[in-house]
Amino acid sequence: MSTHRRHLTRRRVLGASAIGVAATGAAVAGGTGLLSSASAAAFGHRDDGRNYVIDTGASLVFKVSKSTGDITSLAYKGKEYEGYGGKHSHVESGLGASTVTIKQVGPTILVKVAHGAITQWYAARSGQNNVYAWTNKADASFTATRYLVRLKPGMFPNDGSDSWIEASDTIIEAGDVWKRGDGTTHSKHYSGKRVIDYDHVGFTTGSVGLYLVRSRHEKASGGPFYRSLLRHSNDLGAGLYEILHYNQAQTEPQRFGLQGPYVLAFTDGGTPSPSLFHDRLDTSWVDGLGITGWVGAAGRGKVAGVGLKGMDARYPYTVGFANADAQYWAKAAAGTGGFSCKGMLPGTYTLTVYKGELAVHTASVKVTAGGTTSLNSLTVTGDPSKASAIWRLGDWDGTPGEFKNADLMTYAHPSDARAAKWTGNVTIGGGGEAASFPAYMWKDVNDGILIHFKLTKAQAASAHTLRVGVTDAFLNGRPRVTVNDWVSAVPSAPAQPNTRSLTTGSYRGNNHSFTFNVPNSAWQTDTSQYNVLKLEIVSGSTGTAYLSPGTSFDCMDLLT
Repeated sequence: MSTHRRHLTRRRVLGASAIGVAATGAAVAGGTGLLSSASAAAFGHRDDGRNYVIDTGASLVFKVSKSTGDITSLAYKGKEYEGYGGKHSHVESGLGASTVTIKQVGPTILVKVAHGAITQWYAARSGQNNVYAWTNKADASFTATRYLVRLKPGMFPNDGSDSWIEASDTIIEAGDVWKRGDGTTHSKHYSGKRVIDYDHVGFTTGSVGLYLVRSRHEKASGGPFYRSLLRHSNDLGAGLYEILHYNQAQTEPQRFGLQGPYVLAFTDGGTPSPSLFHDRLDTSWVDGLGITGWVGAAGRGKVAGVGLKGMDARYPYTVGFANADAQYWAKAAAGTGGFSCKGMLPGTYTLTVYKGELAVHTASVKVTAGGTTSLNSLTVTGDPSKASAIWRLGDWDGTPGEFKNADLMTYAHPSDARAAKWTGNVTIGGGGEAASFPAYMWKDVNDGILIHFKLTKAQAASAHTLRVGVTDAFLNGRPRVTVNDWVSAVPSAPAQPNTRSLTTGSYRGNNHSFTFNVPNSAWQTDTSQYNVLKLEIVSGSTGTAYLSPGTSFDCMDLLT
């Protein structure tokens, strides 16, 4: 007997009144009105001609289009939340014509949406106000991979930097960065969080919450510190994102395969239950569903490390694992540096230890299904802060965090009224040097920043190495230095993302250190006088203002 016929038989047993209530509720679900509260009384699914209507048996009834696989309705406690601008919730901007099927396996209803290289899955569990989702992408025929939940305007409050008013705000960049009359800037890019920093993103009214609980991102790209779209809202509607691969500010090739589950969860206003978070979620019920590419707990392994030696106690440490097929990470314990990463796909991984966001040690580790790979203490060997320096501006941690405007730049445009002036000549030894030095430099905005410093007679008698660390670059922007009358050669451009980054909330690229060997003939012979170091941006590309060639700084130092 087919799943649909079994469902009809079950509902006949429930009685005609239950069937009538469910049918009435479904008729209202596609509109903006209220549903009968009884419509969520029976777990099951039915076909309304255009959609599969899935009743979770709790307070959520949702619809999946039979032709496109879009979620076309999210009705929670009788109120419709889904859709805006004539569009619905879907992979990318919608897959279009797809093959959509549904089945029930015990207390789980599973929908499969097949479209070319992408297969999308949705699952409902009896008695839960959640939609579980997976995305399986086989190749690069779709450039990016995201799931976008579209919500009606005005359903939830949001006055954050990822909220704008299309009716009155002004577009200042690329059609997706807006400026308000008070000079503050707003964009869907300005959510300000790295992947490692969040488990869920959403909205709440105080009595109703709607959240997207992220997946583990094991087949996403960019590593633990990647920043991307999380949510947006404006006068036309709102959106929640699960970004599985995005090209903007991307540092890694795309990975392919099954990603998920990620969970769309309704609550009574509070944040989602931690039991839905990827590191705590019980997925044993998924094993028998037949989801292509699914690997259960028995097919995965674990890495456990005793600790890290040579840590800097001022910084958090993260241990990352990556190969062409998957990525993972684990936070190292303060003090000992102990770490554990479970649920990993079998394979050989590059293990990278990060001080802050700076890679300071690498190794290789093999993971086997059902096994635990135990590692002795690892000694950090690549921390540039351990080199003795005459002076150091900032510190080596892979971020521009010590510098002026750095914190603001993860959720605002550089032209934002809240930003301090991007100029910032500094004098070493004057106090507050890092806080006065700009986090970013552009050829068309604040080129030619000066650093003043003195040397002793002994120091001035020797050549020294100047290091300039950067975290990212736009349009191959990179520093050339002048020390008094000595001018360095133009350094080669390191590999960096080829999209916007510095103006879209991300300083994260490929950390790189430029090394300049400054001869002793460059220094002031009068040691009572300041040496003047000038930084200029060079590039073979051109642009204007904040879209001119630029870079973001990590640290600068002059070694002894």
